[in-house]
Amino acid sequence: MHMPHEPHHDHEHDHGHARGPRGGGRGRWGGERGGWAGGRRMRRGDIRRAILSALQDGPAHGYAVMRRLEEMSGGLWRPSPGSVYPHLQMLEDEGMVGSSEKDGTRVFHLTDAGVAEAAAEAPLPWQGHGESDDQIRNLRLAVTQLMGAAKQLSGAGENAQVERGIAVVQKARKELYQILAED
Repeated sequence: MHMPHEPHHDHEHDHGHARGPRGGGRGRWGGERGGWAGGRRMRRGDIRRAILSALQDGPAHGYAVMRRLEEMSGGLWRPSPGSVYPHLQMLEDEGMVGSSEKDGTRVFHLTDAGVAEAAAEAPLPWQGHGESDDQIRNLRLAVTQLMGAAKQLSGAGENAQVERGIAVVQKARKELYQILAED
């Protein structure tokens, strides 16, 4: 999801997803409190800079902006509509972003002022965190690979194999919680 937890982060994230062990909406999967990025949340100014940067690739509707941001961050930040849309509106109110209707969808683009601000040499929030972010990416890759293997087992495995697979996944989950309990 998201970068450092900031008290002025102005919206909730409970989008109906399962609650994690610590009570946060999407938990560590979607970038909620604690997120895949090690607990960092985006600050308001960081979101602004990130959105302007995402629009440098050309006009886009809100969900395309969110996809671009996730791709740009290497999956470390998965912004929510509740984060992106208010910032797009704020940027439009400031004259940094313009919008138009295209096929019934609101498409946003940078204005000249937005192009100038987006070109400023400032690192994006997910840049420069180094080894910690590499570890998070590796953890996400490992989970994705585990899910792929489980999917294959569910489709091709016999009942006894599927039962063994369930036991392996449940054991891994318990061991991950044990790691967290060591703190």
